[in-house]
Amino acid sequence: MIGLQDERRVNNKPAKQLWLPFEIKGGLFTSKADTASPVEEEQLMEKVVDRDNLLTALRNVKRNGGSPGIDGMTVKELPECLKRKWPKIRGQLLSGTYVPLPVRRVEIPKSGGGIRQLGIPTVLYLFIQQALLQVLQRDWDATFSESSYGFRPERCAHQAIKQSQEYLKQGYGWVVDMDLEKFFDRVNHDKLMSEVRKRVSDERANILIQRFLRSGVEHEGKLLITEMGTPQGGPLSPLLANLMLDNLDRELERRGHRFVRYADDCNIYVKSRRAGSRVLRSVSQFLSRRLKLSVNEAKSAVDRPWKRQFLGFTFSSKLNRRISSKSIKRFKNRIREITCRVRGRRIEVIVKELRRFMVGWQAYFNFTEVRHILRELDSWVKRRLRCYLWKQWGRRGYRELKKLGVSKDLAWNTAKSAHGPWRLSRSPGLAFALTAKYFARLGLPRLFIRPT
Repeated sequence: MIGLQDERRVNNKPAKQLWLPFEIKGGLFTSKADTASPVEEEQLMEKVVDRDNLLTALRNVKRNGGSPGIDGMTVKELPECLKRKWPKIRGQLLSGTYVPLPVRRVEIPKSGGGIRQLGIPTVLYLFIQQALLQVLQRDWDATFSESSYGFRPERCAHQAIKQSQEYLKQGYGWVVDMDLEKFFDRVNHDKLMSEVRKRVSDERANILIQRFLRSGVEHEGKLLITEMGTPQGGPLSPLLANLMLDNLDRELERRGHRFVRYADDCNIYVKSRRAGSRVLRSVSQFLSRRLKLSVNEAKSAVDRPWKRQFLGFTFSSKLNRRISSKSIKRFKNRIREITCRVRGRRIEVIVKELRRFMVGWQAYFNFTEVRHILRELDSWVKRRLRCYLWKQWGRRGYRELKKLGVSKDLAWNTAKSAHGPWRLSRSPGLAFALTAKYFARLGLPRLFIRPT
């Protein structure tokens, strides 16, 4: 049994690859050469089914997890499925006959209202998409605009926000905040496939991508045909979005604009409201005419940057990065859900849930330069917990305060107070008993950390 890398050295021709049907004996993606079916030159699909690429894809899928598709298979069951079915699936991929199952539609509420529709592919096709993504991204990513930051290796939202800040400091004090209307749901398949074929000569890969786009959606037991859009939920969708919107990037560069794009969120920076209005109008026409996309006029605007938000942040009048009011509102809503006083769970369980949410939130929003907001949120979270505990203690509040070292008189005055739990959460008795150190011992993370 020899590996794929060894097979490439057969006949000392590293630029060629034999057609390699995989056997599953003792491990995944081991192979045996079939010299009767040589391929003169390695094409894209051969790169997709390369052993190293497949193993990397499997690791990524297992790390990212995800929900089962319409067949109910979980990520944990994927390796066993591949041991049984991979030779047949690989043959279908190389012959261009693989047909994916429809995606499972999941509707989740948007933070700003409305519904976001996710398309959850089967775990097997999630794995195939990941393998295809890794090959396409290596070929395409270096060709994308420097002003594109979304879903690209070694690029992130923080870099996009920092670049926006640089443009503002250069004097481009007005922002054209463009919102593409239901971008992922309304991408034109013909236009998208035209862009794909400009970069991919392997027709098997083109057919696979087209079948991904038109695989259909199962929702409430009904199969719906997808005539437009690219399902959110699969790893390939963000790359296809970047490919489609690279046309917008190149047009903005050709016009000499300063802009930052993160997936379908695009901000263009100009020096006056009048210039911004002109840009918004002309770019909207370009998107409609060339890419068959429309701008959501209700959500798009030309305004000062501190009156708009981008990727959860906004800017102060001094152009410092700060957390947007919408992000703070979403944070508080989530904390209220976790610390709802009628849940009846032990405080240790509540703090554990808070920790899972707050650690990730802090890692992202610690990028803010206006840091007093973090201190205020820290204090607010502790007040929610004091309120939760006081409600949970009920009639035994006096005894619990005494256990935590509160004096008899202060504990009695607190327990007999006519004020409600929220008002008492700031009382001297609860502040003395339930200190920051008390919650820290339970594992509550801190949002505000003083710079050293």
